Amino acid sequence: MSRPLRILHVVPSYFPAVRYGGPIFSVHGLAKATAALGHRVDVFTTNADGPQRLPVPTDRFVDVDGVNVRYFALGLGVRLFRAPAMAREARAHIGEYDVVHIHAMFLWPVMRMARIARAAGVPYLLSPRGMLVRELFAARSGFIKRLWMRLFDRQTVEEAAALVVTAAEEARALAEFDYKIAHVATIPNGVDLTSGGDAPDTAHLPEPGYYLSLGRINWKKNLPALVAAMVQIPDARLLIVGNDEDGDGAAVRAAIADHGLADRVTIIGRAVAGAEKSWLYANCAGFILPSLSENFGNVVVEAMAAARPIIVTRQCGVAEHVAASGGGLVCDADAASIGAALQQMDAMPLAARDAMGRAGQAYVAAHLTWGAVARAMVDAYRAVMDKDDAR
Repeated sequence: MSRPLRILHVVPSYFPAVRYGGPIFSVHGLAKATAALGHRVDVFTTNADGPQRLPVPTDRFVDVDGVNVRYFALGLGVRLFRAPAMAREARAHIGEYDVVHIHAMFLWPVMRMARIARAAGVPYLLSPRGMLVRELFAARSGFIKRLWMRLFDRQTVEEAAALVVTAAEEARALAEFDYKIAHVATIPNGVDLTSGGDAPDTAHLPEPGYYLSLGRINWKKNLPALVAAMVQIPDARLLIVGNDEDGDGAAVRAAIADHGLADRVTIIGRAVAGAEKSWLYANCAGFILPSLSENFGNVVVEAMAAARPIIVTRQCGVAEHVAASGGGLVCDADAASIGAALQQMDAMPLAARDAMGRAGQAYVAAHLTWGAVARAMVDAYRAVMDKDDAR
């Protein structure tokens, strides 16, 4: 039997800082499931939580669902998630780990920890988490980010023992850059199939039967196009749920006003989790992720696990799983295509819609549990270690 691994995850922000979206849940889900397999799993992260700081100790490890998490205090360079104490601790202890798994791009912990791992001879894997997409990079990356890529992150990418992507769509986007990459492993995100807990207070929640779009309110989520698409199903309601870190909700509200949909489109402008999130999935008529680009799309898998029929744009990595499962519809990211998919789903008999949801649920149980994903990731770690030993 193979010995348990000693794994260090490095991520700029971590649970419970859920304002940062999908990676917070996916990295914690992976770490928790890997620890459950009997491996030692530690996390180096920061105490970042938007304008606040997480109320956690920053001088020792904290047990979070069986994962040893070390939160380091942010120093100067807050926007880059710079935490000097993380570097000091890593230089002292990184040699204790078999492998390092770094998540994200363009931030200080990514660059600094990659250099420290490399200097110590410990192989590292890099998960870009959807940040290496040429179209998005050109559209929204300023001079500082482009300079950072040229000075630091190209080396971070090219010195990684492997890059981990979540879907073929992310691998395609990655291939558009001229990097010299040792290996690319495609491993999806997973989902926790346990219950969300006790029933929430539903007094502030809408009547069941709405279409649901849940996640950060961000320009790449393409929510104004989704609002415009709602014109094509005049008797339906849409609920948009998520926190608005960058002020992109203004464009969504403008679209609602422009199309006269204030009575049918509701925004809950905050992050949700636990029982409240489970209730929102369970009571929607269908779930929609209309993004312009998405390396995966954790929320889609969560909705599939709740047996909800899906509409997802083909620019989302998770679209391949929706198509394979028969659990929903895949469309283009323009308002007309999203509207056509909404019309098709809205016209389905309830039994057909329920059958679609059950097909997606069965697929998730068979292929996308965190246990299955963690086992695949451990195989990727061992492959990197074996290759490193052979040098």
